[in-house]
Amino acid sequence: MTGASYFVTGTDTGVGKTLCAAALLRRARQQGLRVAGMKPVASGAELTPAGLRNDDALRLLAECSAPLPAYATVNPYVFAPAIAPHLAARDAAVSIDFHQIAGCWQQLTHGTEFAVMEGAGGWRVPLDATAFFGDLATTLQLPVILVVGLRLGCLNHALLSAAAINACGLRLAGWIGNQIDPHFARLADNLETLHQHLPGPCLGVVPTLTGPADAEQVASAAQYLRLPPMA
Repeated sequence: MTGASYFVTGTDTGVGKTLCAAALLRRARQQGLRVAGMKPVASGAELTPAGLRNDDALRLLAECSAPLPAYATVNPYVFAPAIAPHLAARDAAVSIDFHQIAGCWQQLTHGTEFAVMEGAGGWRVPLDATAFFGDLATTLQLPVILVVGLRLGCLNHALLSAAAINACGLRLAGWIGNQIDPHFARLADNLETLHQHLPGPCLGVVPTLTGPADAEQVASAAQYLRLPPMA
């Protein structure tokens, strides 16, 4: 890959990682960049005539530059039950191989100028008995973008996540605030605290968006974001 690539993680599950990852890809495409997105491991999928398909992976696939890659390149490990990835993999008797993921990533990002790999859950979500999602980012040496779900408790979650990322020797390339609680008290004060204590720049704050999680919502979120500054 010749461009910039990032690992997108979150302070928890359900904080809008996929929305923000897809919106970053949309923003990059709007700037004329060739882009690619990857969801290496996904649990929670529907069986289709083409095989298991995960909604998050499909949303990232839809934002990739043409010609669109094969689904299996964007999402090499997909499991039907919506449970923790390491449990889904264990139940399916599948070992998650970082070398296979790295091969798909290299193929996916060849010739691109901006790419994101999205994790599942948070930084320390297990992938097997010994490996975590953060280990995948460390193996590939990807700078990290942290999606902070703006709700009560987010300060602790965000600062612990940032500390864990730093402990792995990776750079926090930026963070995104996503207002998942429309009634979050003292929003401005909490954002000020995040600005003070998180080491990376804020790439934007996405307000609460209504309507289905589709391309229109991605476009709405993209207008609130900027791309990470080049290191």
